[in-house]
Amino acid sequence: MHPWTDTLRFAFQPVVNLRTGAVAALEILARPETGDVLAEARRDPVLDGRLTVSALRAAARKETLLPLHLNVFAATLADLGGLTPLYDAVRAAGRRAWEVTLDIVPPYTHVPQRALLEAVASLRAQGFRISADGIGDGDVPLRLLTDLSPDLVKLDASLLTRPAAVRAMRTLCEELGALVAVEGVETELQCAAALSAGAQLAQGELFAPPARVPAADVYVPSLAPGAGTLPRSGPSVREFVRPAAVLPLTASAGQVRALLTGSPDVSGVLLADQYGRPVRSVHRSRFLLSMSGRYGHALYADRPAFKLGDAPRTVGVDATAWQVLDVVAVGGRDRTSDDVAVVDGHGRCVGVVRLADLVRALAESRVEEAAGLNPLTRLPGSDAIVSEVDRRISDGRAFTLSWLDIDHFKQVNDGAGFAAGDELIRAVGRALQQAVAEHARVGHIGGDDFLVLADEQALGPLVTAVLDVPWAVGGRPVTLSLATVVCGPGSVSDHHQAAAQLAPLKKAAKALNGGSWVLGRAGLPGHEVRRGGPGAAPSGAGYAAAEPQW
Repeated sequence: MHPWTDTLRFAFQPVVNLRTGAVAALEILARPETGDVLAEARRDPVLDGRLTVSALRAAARKETLLPLHLNVFAATLADLGGLTPLYDAVRAAGRRAWEVTLDIVPPYTHVPQRALLEAVASLRAQGFRISADGIGDGDVPLRLLTDLSPDLVKLDASLLTRPAAVRAMRTLCEELGALVAVEGVETELQCAAALSAGAQLAQGELFAPPARVPAADVYVPSLAPGAGTLPRSGPSVREFVRPAAVLPLTASAGQVRALLTGSPDVSGVLLADQYGRPVRSVHRSRFLLSMSGRYGHALYADRPAFKLGDAPRTVGVDATAWQVLDVVAVGGRDRTSDDVAVVDGHGRCVGVVRLADLVRALAESRVEEAAGLNPLTRLPGSDAIVSEVDRRISDGRAFTLSWLDIDHFKQVNDGAGFAAGDELIRAVGRALQQAVAEHARVGHIGGDDFLVLADEQALGPLVTAVLDVPWAVGGRPVTLSLATVVCGPGSVSDHHQAAAQLAPLKKAAKALNGGSWVLGRAGLPGHEVRRGGPGAAPSGAGYAAAEPQW
């Protein structure tokens, strides 16, 4: 018997969902009163395995319904080939393996990688989830990280001073199907940086310090407008997942009632089969109403709860918020408030999403988007384009950035009136939107200037729509100038460089006669003239050729 057994205590620290502000899980941390049992466990795989089992039992004694995170050294898994005692302890505690995430802790140096991967595969087969811990401050090789294919990657807070690294890790995690968490968050600035860089989860002293009793409430700061703006295609359902209240399919109505009355924050219970796949969904209000009716308790208490449940509504972990709304829209109105179960590729429940969380986030996104729209064309301004440019750069994706404006627009206003000028601007904006549809982003950055962010193959329809058609105001022909810079992966580091590459191309386009189009490639000298003839720059072109400021 090790001497630490009488002095070791465990603390609970919440893992917080940055989108909903809810506690997504609890990490169980060993806190010895004397000695350094963790240093000893790092050298002794058997001891480390016993610590993991003890952490699980400590959590079971607190009767928490939340998913759990347990720490284990990488060398322990490689040496033991898995954690069979932990699986037995999970079953004995009445929990399920898929409710437990194993945080694999560095160091990885000298750890046999093949043995580690085989151990992880064994744990996955038992149902456990896998987290790669200490990324950014540890020694995990990038190739091993991809081979592990974790469900969660935990980044050290020191990486927040390098947001490009966090965004790059977010991109990698999207490919792996993993979530991104940031550990050690201590300030509101770090929290905002974590969210803006793409992290979905976080933990640290800011939200709640480790405590002997699981925290009932956590502090999540209000985020600045625009922080974590939702992507155009819709946010991932992963960002809204809450822990699910799950009972076995064989649970009685009395057991469900005891869970609901003892946990007022639980809005419903999922009844799952032995593999963790949801089979029935029990809605809190409808269930308690049935139980509280005349003879309700006597009729139902000892009967199977699934008789009072409904078929669960489910979405995959790769679904978007809009797809969840489509699921909610199907069926009777009495079920619109039901939680939607989120399932993995094996059909196992990984949590639930609530309609209120989705509606709130999508509404905030629309409000923020509307605030940035140009009042004349109802197109987004430069901020939306800038954000998307930086996102594509961090993702390593090629793109084109085009600047379009109306030639001699002041003369149009002076000759035909500002109302006709406004209508021309609106018409150009509509033509741009219709030409590129969902294949590009169009921004109206003021006056007669537009920005278009697109893939290179979308340039053909764009040019056809705005340069190959006649434009006229008050019977007078009007021409447009277009400048495009093609940015390959790594050719520009941010939107400032993209704007600097675009500026001389716009100047060259304005120096041509008639409708013009000039195309250049970032990092390469010269440009192609694809429309327009040579000519002197028109009067007023000095202002038009100024470097873009956006």
